[in-house]
Amino acid sequence: MGAGDHRRIITRRAFLRRSATGALGLMSGALACGRRRAGQDPPNIVFILADDMGWADVGYHDSVIRTSHIDRLARDGVRCDQHYVMPTCTPTRVGLMTGHYPSRYGVVSPAYGEIFHDDTVTLPAALRQSGYTTHISGKWHMGSPPQWTPRKYGFDTSYGYFHGQIDPYTHHYKTGVRSWHRNDEYLEETGHATDLITDEAVRVIESDHPKPFFLYVAYSVPHYPLDEPEKWTSMYEDKIAEPSRRWLAASITHMDHGIGQIVAALDRAKLREDTLIVFISDNGGQRTWHSDTQYQGRYADKPHTVLGDNKPLRGWKGDVYEGGIRVPALANWPGVLEPGQCDAPIHIVDWMPTLCALTAAQPARDLN
Repeated sequence: MGAGDHRRIITRRAFLRRSATGALGLMSGALACGRRRAGQDPPNIVFILADDMGWADVGYHDSVIRTSHIDRLARDGVRCDQHYVMPTCTPTRVGLMTGHYPSRYGVVSPAYGEIFHDDTVTLPAALRQSGYTTHISGKWHMGSPPQWTPRKYGFDTSYGYFHGQIDPYTHHYKTGVRSWHRNDEYLEETGHATDLITDEAVRVIESDHPKPFFLYVAYSVPHYPLDEPEKWTSMYEDKIAEPSRRWLAASITHMDHGIGQIVAALDRAKLREDTLIVFISDNGGQRTWHSDTQYQGRYADKPHTVLGDNKPLRGWKGDVYEGGIRVPALANWPGVLEPGQCDAPIHIVDWMPTLCALTAAQPARDLN
């Protein structure tokens, strides 16, 4: 912390306990954290996952990249400054969805096919059992269509793409196969993936909600391939020399704008004070990428020579050094989580049991 920064230091155990017992207090009619009225419903949960966002790729870590909305959530919430994930995307997502280390499912790298067993209790399945509606907008990458898709594993609605990464405009996977879908059925849509994912999240928020909802927003950026409108790249023309680093910065600011729209939708729906927002990156930043053939050769003349920035951490995506597994993370719930900073280790697998406790979810079977 810098001079004059008097943010309260919160231990990991206290943070997790406060997150869980606050909502349990609501359920029992007690005051939650001494701040909220008794008798309220469990909170809505908006869980936002960036793809390949490095430690130094967010404004509040002194980056040149503009992330005003993420920065505001961090300033007004709890910054988790030792938040750990897995070094690649599928393992992190499996850890989030199950509360188990992904090696338990044989997942140690990006994976396809069948990942979960039919009796696997996922986070959305547990929350649905507790009365939540459950929604995903964005990246799945935890099983292959058509058999192993989001609605099979606890999501009421699904929208986005099935595979590891897509072209932001064609929405096709690197091999050229289709990936975009709604409710697990292939769909052709026009527009940039970041805007489409945001628009779906806003649509879910603005729908009627007789029950609390869990909304998992899994953005495609700043994972390659990057192709951003001039609106977003132009703001970095005089700030970042390397073109591919400008594309990455633009993609993050574009995503940040989307997150601002999500928060604004919660405000319009008068749901903000009843909603926990979590933001995390799935792994550290990628160093570089180039292919002459993937994505139908669309990026052959656009080498991504400089991408993420994990400084001062060592290593990159795919490494088990901190640059690959320690990521920006925050939790924000107005009136419940006081602004602060958690400097003790938290891992992605902690969220499944924490959110189940927070919502008094009773999974269908023992999760040990």
